Amino acid sequence: MTPAILQVVPSLDAGGVERGTLEIAEAVAAAGWRALVASSGGRLVAELEALGARHIPLPLAGKSPWRIWRNAALLEEVIRREGVSLVHARSRGPAWSALLAARRAGVPFVTTYHATYSEGFPGKRLYNSVMARGDRVIAISHHIAAHLRATHGTEEARLRVILRGADARRFDPARVPPGRAAALRQGWGVPAGAPLILMPARLSRWKGQSVLVEALALLPGAHAVLAGDAQGRDAYVQSLLAAAERLGVAQRLHLPGHVEDVPAALMAADVVVHASLEPEGFGRTIAEAQMMGRLVIAADLGAPRETVRHGETGWRVPPGDPAALAAAIRHALALPEAERARIAAAARAAAPSIANMQAATLAVYAELLGVCAPAAAASPSGEEGMSHSGRST
Repeated sequence: MTPAILQVVPSLDAGGVERGTLEIAEAVAAAGWRALVASSGGRLVAELEALGARHIPLPLAGKSPWRIWRNAALLEEVIRREGVSLVHARSRGPAWSALLAARRAGVPFVTTYHATYSEGFPGKRLYNSVMARGDRVIAISHHIAAHLRATHGTEEARLRVILRGADARRFDPARVPPGRAAALRQGWGVPAGAPLILMPARLSRWKGQSVLVEALALLPGAHAVLAGDAQGRDAYVQSLLAAAERLGVAQRLHLPGHVEDVPAALMAADVVVHASLEPEGFGRTIAEAQMMGRLVIAADLGAPRETVRHGETGWRVPPGDPAALAAAIRHALALPEAERARIAAAARAAAPSIANMQAATLAVYAELLGVCAPAAAASPSGEEGMSHSGRST
């Protein structure tokens, strides 16, 4: 029978987990397998279905014990009705339901561990541990793999490191006409010729937007764009605006909210900044910026250390240090054009791609199902994919 892969997520709104779900669903469908995704819905459902996958609406956003138990029964029913071959969970609450359902139905269970989840209150480690209970556990970086070993004792036989990546079809400088980038700059109110620093990240305190606001005060004439959805964090947005007023940079700080045309936004920028105050599991926006050949400055912690080689494909700075960030931005902006081009080319060559992520994930599925992995050519991104399962070493 044709394998049927069921991915389970809370919802399908904007976010890295959700985007990764669509990318794997696309690869599953391109391989000629059946791609199913269960979630409570969201704005990405139409895009998912356009990729050849089918969405199954279930109330998976709830985290209460009763809801988890109830969702396990609903997922078991889906597994049996749809002839699901393998279940892949990507978030903790739905993962508990998916684990119970997969075990009852006797199908393989895969998890993707996306972050070093906090353990701030009793029982949290147990709650988090579901993401380490898969028959195969996918770590999205070597940083996450080290965390899995240290925190959950995950053995190497079950652990696979598969880096997330950027889509070479979408993040290609040659496919972004200059007019698209210029239109964004104009819409944001950035004067022509002014240095533009872009930080693409949802507006959240730990993402470090406040660090860039303080650094902006040390960069006369430069403009900064914080491109991301606040997702209801209105108090944090107000604190950023207040800091900008206090520092005298309010006219040079722009908060456009969610930006749909990310490739054009990256091309509009002179420098792309990652300033997270806590370790990132991967740092997808870094990979996207590198694939677009942008100059990237990243906080020196977590997985960005794996993708940003200091002085070669970008720069790393101490987290939470506005002066160090401003100094790195000044250095990047002052580079001769030839040096900028050299670093941009190195960054683009080193950026991890979704083609590799897709092929390696399908290889994990094939390993558990005892079937041949789809050929690399089945990867829809048009790049040569990985032919191995991404076993951790």
